[in-house]
Amino acid sequence: MLAVTAATLLLLALTTLIHYEVLGLLNGWLPRLRIPARSKVLVVLMAAFAAHVLEMLLYGFALYGLVAYADAGNLVGSAGFSMSSCMYFSAETYTSLGFGDLAPVGPVRLIAGAEALNGLLLIGWSASYLYLTMERFWGKEKA
Repeated sequence: MLAVTAATLLLLALTTLIHYEVLGLLNGWLPRLRIPARSKVLVVLMAAFAAHVLEMLLYGFALYGLVAYADAGNLVGSAGFSMSSCMYFSAETYTSLGFGDLAPVGPVRLIAGAEALNGLLLIGWSASYLYLTMERFWGKEKA
């Protein structure tokens, strides 16, 4: 359980740091970017999407490692345990989609709960930053 707790705390810190840095870089870079103002919204959208994908991959790799190498539980369901199942489970948990066709068993359940909350917060953070970007750059084109 100690390995799962440590991994969960590390993942929460790392994914928050990734998101903080991506949005911070965008904030400094967007005003200097020489593209149409409305296109900057697309840059933010793609950067946020890339950050979310990276964050989901980190959770998926951690889940796989904890189950396969640390004997910290299992991932059960119709697809069985595999790297692709861990990635799929991570995406469905991070986005709070929760189909329920895969389920963690044992201590790794802690990661699933933390990932759902973390995903919700980071997706909300991206949405609010996208809104601010639209406020700042949408409709700024010269007619």
